[in-house]
Amino acid sequence: MPAPAEAFFLPAPAPGGGQRFCLFHVARDANGHPLARPTGLVLYIHPFAEEMNKSRRMAALQARAMAGAGFSVMQIDLLGCGDSSGDFGDATWEAWVKDVLAGITWLRARPSSDGQPLDHVPLWLWGLRAGCLLAVDAAKRIAEPCHFLFWQAPSSGKLLLQQFMRLKVAGDMASGQSKGVMDALRQQLAAGSAVDIAGYSLAGGLANGLEQSVLAPPAAQAGGRVEWLEVSTRAATAESAGLSPVSEKSIAVCRAQGFQVRSRVARGPAFWQTTEIEDAPDLLLQTLLALEAGLP
Repeated sequence: MPAPAEAFFLPAPAPGGGQRFCLFHVARDANGHPLARPTGLVLYIHPFAEEMNKSRRMAALQARAMAGAGFSVMQIDLLGCGDSSGDFGDATWEAWVKDVLAGITWLRARPSSDGQPLDHVPLWLWGLRAGCLLAVDAAKRIAEPCHFLFWQAPSSGKLLLQQFMRLKVAGDMASGQSKGVMDALRQQLAAGSAVDIAGYSLAGGLANGLEQSVLAPPAAQAGGRVEWLEVSTRAATAESAGLSPVSEKSIAVCRAQGFQVRSRVARGPAFWQTTEIEDAPDLLLQTLLALEAGLP
């Protein structure tokens, strides 16, 4: 049986302040015993709005699997999300980036079980959807190399914001009030007013930051790696399904920055947006294989 995660609240910096709910999974060996030094430090960065709730189970399953494979894993609920302080309407993109940085600092400051610092243990930023964009923006502000684990990475936040805003348009279509809804939403956000979409209050500071974000990581250091994973219900095998042209372009950007990029397509549903909570077991397996592929 997997060891339980350590739950705690992490004091958060300004501008968000308050506390962030975190789960920490200690790296363990094949017998379930804590490792003196983990193979890597992993910070999970969740996706946007309701996608976070839909994917919480998959994130927990993967975090436990990573810990069992020798990685120390931290999950953090960003400002206004999950069990962290604040409301979603309080969140800004800048506050979320600073939450990620606070998580990195905590992981680095936690000593190994033998009391030694973890300075030279590889750092992985693991993002899902919008979490990939936050990982990239946070990486630009740290003075150390890191690797990226991307689940269903978007090329930019602009498309994610459009998809989210269409939920409001779809709701108004049912009531016959869809005309000009998208333009009106953008005008409200530009004026600094929050808009209510699918039960979430979206503030301009979050919408604008998301819209401006792009998947362009900083130049790689010390053999930086990107493990790029997507899911597809059409894949007969992981090797038989190809990536979209948009993904291929984003991968080219990562390679141009000096990263070693490997991509995999796993069989499974789009669990972050399905009506019912669903699992993608093949993604769990392919992720572990990806992380272990570069180990000595």
